[in-house]
Amino acid sequence: MAPADRPEPALSALPAHRSAGAALDRRWDAFHRWGPLALLAVSLAASALTGPTIMTPGEQRAVLWYAGGAVLLEVWALRARPARGAAGSAYYFLRWGLSFALTWCNPFLSVYAVIGYFGAGRYLPGRLPYAGMLLTAVVMAGANSGGFPLGSWGLVAFPVMYALHVGLCAIFWHLSLTEERQARAQRETIDALEEVNERLAAALAENAGLQEQLLVQAREAGIADERRRLAAEIHDTLAQGLTGVITQLQAATASAEPGAARAHIDRAAALARHGLGEARRSVRDLAPAALEHDGLPEALTKTVRTWAARTGIDAACTVTGTPVPLRGAMETTLLRITEEALANAARHSGAARLGVTLSYMDTELALDVRDDGKGFDPARPPRPDHAGGYGLTAMRSRAERLGGTLAVESEPGGGTAISARVPVGAREPGEARAPVPGEARARAALPGGA
Repeated sequence: MAPADRPEPALSALPAHRSAGAALDRRWDAFHRWGPLALLAVSLAASALTGPTIMTPGEQRAVLWYAGGAVLLEVWALRARPARGAAGSAYYFLRWGLSFALTWCNPFLSVYAVIGYFGAGRYLPGRLPYAGMLLTAVVMAGANSGGFPLGSWGLVAFPVMYALHVGLCAIFWHLSLTEERQARAQRETIDALEEVNERLAAALAENAGLQEQLLVQAREAGIADERRRLAAEIHDTLAQGLTGVITQLQAATASAEPGAARAHIDRAAALARHGLGEARRSVRDLAPAALEHDGLPEALTKTVRTWAARTGIDAACTVTGTPVPLRGAMETTLLRITEEALANAARHSGAARLGVTLSYMDTELALDVRDDGKGFDPARPPRPDHAGGYGLTAMRSRAERLGGTLAVESEPGGGTAISARVPVGAREPGEARAPVPGEARARAALPGGA
């Protein structure tokens, strides 16, 4: 699944939480806008039923005036929507005054005053909500005590009812504060989660970009690796074969004896056929012909013997340790390194003796090719160009593809030694690179003291 398509289960509930909170806020806002008018209507209905019994005609007329003022005040509040501050405080205390006047005329009109308990925190700033709720408790306790003005019974009942309402105010105010703290904490949590969500989305987008870059780099690395492999295969098959063919043809041309010239021509033809076969095998990504029926020790021995017969250089192959089964790529690589080292020795070294040693050790396989030729300065190796010089680079690249190393020791007039070290568990080309084990530097003696 692409990074951009991955679900975000931990954050997907954020819109639902925010939507639920917004819906609750809308319901409270509707209650504060329309609740006062609804309670005023209930109060007036109760007053109409009880007015003729408990109110004088003058009180009834006063109720009409006070109710009219309350209606105008609430209509203004619907349009102006006063908030916490000066406007909200003026609205709250004016509404309390009207509710107190209505309750003085008829205790049943105190239903309108109940809204004061709910609006104190919405309209009054600072510590004024406490005062607003205590004033609302005065109206409610007076109504519960028989109405204003207080009679003899009311003077006794009012303190008790007022204490009761103050206690209820304290409880409701505590619950209101708790709810407000929880709502604030929830809002802060949602805001924090939304910020995390944005960062995660940015990180996922960046990760997708990095993944695309890695894919591009992997493709480019694969192309470059395949180019190096093909270059090495071409060098080890066609280039070496053609070099041998040219050498034999030159020898045939320079020979004055028909028999010797014919022998050189036959060798050139054999080299051409061998090179063609190796090229076809490389195209089909098959193992070299020398490894088709033999293991690496036998293939190296035959390769060295054939090379010695062709070049006239005294050469021998020695195998030390206990041979173990190897991967095909590892055998091919070591055989190609040996062939390249032999080709370089034949072209450049002028050696009289050469030795190849294959050493099986506990953690690695060592291949050493040493000659007694004229040598060269390793600090100034020949640069690869159209005339050659690719051999050392190709050998080193082959060893490194298997997680191994290749070292060259030489000096002018002191011969040349090429040492390749490859881990026994070397990877196939294209596999993840394994760490190279600790390299044991055990150098085997070459035959004849070469």
